[in-house]
Amino acid sequence: MRIGVLTSSRADFGIYLPLLRRLRDDHFFELEIIAFGTHLSTLHGETIEQITEKGFKVKYKIESMLLSDSAESISTAIGLTTVKFASFWAQYAADFDLVFCLGDRYEMFAAVTAGIPFNIPFAHLHGGETTLGAIDNVFRHAITLASQYHFVATAHYANRVGTIINSHEHIYQIGALSLENITDMDLLSIKEFQRKWGIDLSIKTILTTFHPETVNADQNVYYTNELVSVIEHSTDYQLLITMPNADTAGSKVRNILIDRLKGNDKVFLIENLGSQSYFTAMKYCSFLMGNTSSGIIEAASFGKYVINLGDRQKGRAFGDNVINVPLIKEDIQRAIEKIEISEPYEGGNIYYKENSANELIKILKKLASHAK
Repeated sequence: MRIGVLTSSRADFGIYLPLLRRLRDDHFFELEIIAFGTHLSTLHGETIEQITEKGFKVKYKIESMLLSDSAESISTAIGLTTVKFASFWAQYAADFDLVFCLGDRYEMFAAVTAGIPFNIPFAHLHGGETTLGAIDNVFRHAITLASQYHFVATAHYANRVGTIINSHEHIYQIGALSLENITDMDLLSIKEFQRKWGIDLSIKTILTTFHPETVNADQNVYYTNELVSVIEHSTDYQLLITMPNADTAGSKVRNILIDRLKGNDKVFLIENLGSQSYFTAMKYCSFLMGNTSSGIIEAASFGKYVINLGDRQKGRAFGDNVINVPLIKEDIQRAIEKIEISEPYEGGNIYYKENSANELIKILKKLASHAK
């Protein structure tokens, strides 16, 4: 079975990883990785190197990113990516029995949209979810409509996908694939992490990732300054901050973080930790703070509380470890104080399902047998 995998960023590659390993190691499948988006961007760390470091070959590379992140530039990048993939699918569409796409990024939306006239059989991961504070919500549901197969994280999301496509055929609840990385991956020790990054995780640490809100984009400067004010006064913690995605107005968030926090010896600004180091930081940190989906989906498996800021993730299913807080300095500080007096979190993870990747592989083989 010939499988293509569309990967546009460090985030989706990390989620794909348990599936990619099984596809690579099973002779039933021919795996071809199609890399594009920020993987090929020097501004975002050229994360295509993470793919090759994990032992995967990248057969196809498609460049379409622009340097600016204005609304016009994002729209232009969608158009350019669509044009690039129109040529790609015209040449290679017949080479794939199935093509995986994931999530809700605008680059992924463009790649999938270009494939619709070619009747590409897309398989979508993480459909049915809702993020009301990001325009990605529109892209995710559009990708769902363009896909023939749907691998979702929870029963609730399975029902929502069924509503979107007006059918319950080929919707499979497999849990969140990324959670298998926790057991499959050899995490670093505190000393190994310090040697690699110069950061001592034995010190109380807040792991932070803050992306722009792309619905209320005009508020991002205010939101980021409120967060930075909290960080500047968090004298009991060091802050490990991973930099924002290539979203509308992402450079404004990035510049404020750099301008106000550079030189602060208790703050570490890291472009991209990679999956192994990111999960290591999650394991040893005191708690998470920000507005990234990894806090919602993965932190509970490490027994970590999460201060989820603003509306970017609004609409997702949340575990009891997540504290939703508006982007107001005083409210964020009260949430930190609440965590400090809380008992350790032991409530489990609503996104976890055992053997997700193996279950997905079984489904693929069953689909292949029915197609003969």
